[in-house]
Amino acid sequence: MDDRTFRDTMGKFATGITVVTIKDDTGTISGMTVNAFMSVSLHPKLIAVSIGENASLFNQFVKSKQIGISVLSENQKDYSMIFSRQKEEDRDIPYTDLAGAPVIKDALATISCKITDSFKAGDHTIFIAEVIDLDRREGHPLLYFGGSYRTVKKDD
Repeated sequence: MDDRTFRDTMGKFATGITVVTIKDDTGTISGMTVNAFMSVSLHPKLIAVSIGENASLFNQFVKSKQIGISVLSENQKDYSMIFSRQKEEDRDIPYTDLAGAPVIKDALATISCKITDSFKAGDHTIFIAEVIDLDRREGHPLLYFGGSYRTVKKDD
């Protein structure tokens, strides 16, 4: 099978959109849009994030001990596009601190994690991280399906 067929088939699985953020030793915050995110375990509370080894921030993530996860709400599509470099950053991103990790203010959910392990998986690395703190708010998620951003259809 060719790469396009594989990508199109995987695109039939709707995913939420997250932005994974890190802060370096100088305090500079960097991040990237990631839809390969999932919960792994309840005891202990673990999540997994898959990051491509060709990603511009890959080496910074490998060095990082702590990450922030922001689950984007339906009105935060611009943030996803900025962090995936589909759109130039045209405004300041409003960050807040969650237990030492930078997260996007007013995201649907935010999670602060300590990276505990990583595994090479093809051209990606799967990072396993223990949840340190989290926060959530009411609202609807930003979704990705079939190569396009989507939102949840609200019942009337």
